[in-house]
Amino acid sequence: MDKSVSQKIIEEHLVKGRFETDEEVALKIDQTLTQDATGTLAYIEFEALGIPRIKTDLSVSYVDHNLLQNDSRNMDDHIFLQSVAKKFGLYFSKPGNGVSHHIHLERFSEPGRTLLGSDSHTPTAGGCGMLAMGSGGLDVAMAMAGYPFYITIPKTFGVRLTGKLRPWVSAKDVIFEILRRHSVKGGIGRIIEYFGPGVENLEVPERAAIANMGAELGATTTIFPSDENTKRFLEAQGRAEIWKEIKPDNGTEYDGEIELNLSDLEPLLARPSSPDNVKKVSELEGIKVEQIIIGSCGNSSYKDLMLVAKCLEKNKIHENVSLEINPGSRQILENIAHANGLSQLIHSGARIQQLGCLGCIGMGQSPATGIVSLRTFPRNFPGRSGTKNDKVYLCSPEVAIASAIKGEITDPRKMDEFPKIREPNKYIINNEMMIPPLKNTSDIKIIRGPNIKPFPVLGSLLNELDGKVLLKIGDNITTDHILPAGSKILPLRSNIPAISEFTFSNIDSTFSKKAKEAKIGFIVGGENYGQGSSREHAALVCRYLGIRAKIVKSFARIHRSNLINFGVMPLVLKDSKNYDKINSGDHIRIKEIRDQISNEDKSIVIEVNNEKITCLNEFSKRERKLLLSGGLINFIKTSPN
Repeated sequence: MDKSVSQKIIEEHLVKGRFETDEEVALKIDQTLTQDATGTLAYIEFEALGIPRIKTDLSVSYVDHNLLQNDSRNMDDHIFLQSVAKKFGLYFSKPGNGVSHHIHLERFSEPGRTLLGSDSHTPTAGGCGMLAMGSGGLDVAMAMAGYPFYITIPKTFGVRLTGKLRPWVSAKDVIFEILRRHSVKGGIGRIIEYFGPGVENLEVPERAAIANMGAELGATTTIFPSDENTKRFLEAQGRAEIWKEIKPDNGTEYDGEIELNLSDLEPLLARPSSPDNVKKVSELEGIKVEQIIIGSCGNSSYKDLMLVAKCLEKNKIHENVSLEINPGSRQILENIAHANGLSQLIHSGARIQQLGCLGCIGMGQSPATGIVSLRTFPRNFPGRSGTKNDKVYLCSPEVAIASAIKGEITDPRKMDEFPKIREPNKYIINNEMMIPPLKNTSDIKIIRGPNIKPFPVLGSLLNELDGKVLLKIGDNITTDHILPAGSKILPLRSNIPAISEFTFSNIDSTFSKKAKEAKIGFIVGGENYGQGSSREHAALVCRYLGIRAKIVKSFARIHRSNLINFGVMPLVLKDSKNYDKINSGDHIRIKEIRDQISNEDKSIVIEVNNEKITCLNEFSKRERKLLLSGGLINFIKTSPN
């Protein structure tokens, strides 16, 4: 049978199950990554498993999110993470080394391997032919402990690329076009696989930029073939020996397929406040812009930043614009410096920020009240920037620099001749801030700051739940809605009691107080509930506050898994019209829950104000066991084998 790239990799890593759509399988994980905002809790969870050393081939702890040190808490976490890496055999990427996804692409990506990361943009490495997936931190902890990763086999959606991008049109416009056509729900339950003759016209960093924003489709992952372009990229990184060719077979049939001619694309952008609110730049020209940020995990490659530098050789930044640069890695920064790009950026008046995610998660760079901020980031959810009622547009570096020069949204095709920039044949390699694992770790002590609290004790599933709907919300609720990002809240990621105070705080400032008083409660939501960031805290804080079930039209994959991992029932309404029958304050009772969960019948009955409403019972045997135990850690403790 002819096979796709993703099918080949999955079948090579099958530990349990078979490759069949909607079949739950267990996969061997070769590599893991964490970042500091999710990693601290992941390593607390790993410690709880009692494993003396990681069992993956390679695991990396990156620090790229909580970089602002307003008090001791962020640096306390960084010291904890470094000591954990030494103790358990991980690589440690120090603060200031860059964004996890760019560094991993440069130093550790390997075609045909599996990567699990506690960050939803982990699929960036799919640009190098990896099966790279985002997940909650507990799943990553389990993978480091040698357990397989369980996943329901998604459908594979093929995107056949033809043609070649024209000048001033970017790889970013490819994913914007896919989002325009298919929305933030279009990738749910799918692997997005790019193939066709147009693929060879995209370099690995361009492919990575597309794969990065595949997360905004809700996709399980995005993957490209490993070909001669992949080989050239790895040769330039000094890692040619790990290259291997992986291409789809000629007769591969995808579960769905579209064709996209790269030659037909024009510059696009996403308006506030969703990555799928896509319009042509030519239709929005003239909108005044006062802040522009280029970089973070989305578009901060060598080529992206050199394009900006070249455009500023003959042009000035508009006096009303703050142009800010977030380089993707220290290696990228050094290479553009070697090519005289950094001096040009400095001379032009661009603000060179420290290397990290920063403004994308509201860690600094918040825009002023009422202004338009143009960013090459992957997300523009409401308030994510740190400014309430923000006006964040997403765009390519080409659109960003053209707009920075003009002071308003500008079609870059009106610029001068397009600067031709080639990736270096050989990068200057920079590993100075990457600390490799130690062989002997017996004398290493883990250092804990006062903000690092123990993992909360969670009980098993009760047989009857009786409580009220504490909150009813609509479609496309993100994990930012559930638990906001930002410099005020992110430092609390290792302190569940403290961070739980901010649960749903941007929707209902009294939610935490109401949940504590209720002791047991329910959340009702619409479609694609829990999209966006992989942060497992959005599930754990709800469980900590007594939320025992979420009743929605549909769930985003990672959040659903996180809820199960912490013993919260993710219930999907059998008839979505019943959503209209449930309101905040309604009384919900679920009887004989343990029996209903254990029964492989396809329904679970709940009572809403004494009226019976049916939810789907499509949990796998493994998921049933986790829910009955009250979560994954409880299950492991009671069933060590």
